[in-house]
Amino acid sequence: MSLPESASAALPVQGAILARLTADSTLMGLITGAFDWVDGNPPFPYVHLGEAIETPDNTHDSHGSQTLVTLHVWSKYRGFKQALTIASRLRALLEHQPLKIPGHDHVATYFVSLIPLTDPEPPGDIRHVPVAFRVLTKVST
Repeated sequence: MSLPESASAALPVQGAILARLTADSTLMGLITGAFDWVDGNPPFPYVHLGEAIETPDNTHDSHGSQTLVTLHVWSKYRGFKQALTIASRLRALLEHQPLKIPGHDHVATYFVSLIPLTDPEPPGDIRHVPVAFRVLTKVST
């Protein structure tokens, strides 16, 4: 079985996640936006769609992928309450929820990790919470 040209899931998975986030009025009420690209200095808080690591997840008769996607929550709130509230909403939107991924059948989305961090750059007032999800897909036939 040859690999279809559209077999890579990374770009369609990122697009499906971004569409899910921007369509949710509750999340959009918590942040100024969800972005694939951050240009300049957007107002806080926001979510940046970050890295995607794709690995094969094939069977004998189908092509599939596991895509590890990291979403970055950025906040200037004093403490982690705002950023962790946003991270919780990301989990509610994505963990074990179906995604419409062009050219692929969504199998599952699993929460992997979140790490509350304080940006060390002076003045040290930025909170950063990377939130990772593993998205399993099969190439549509």
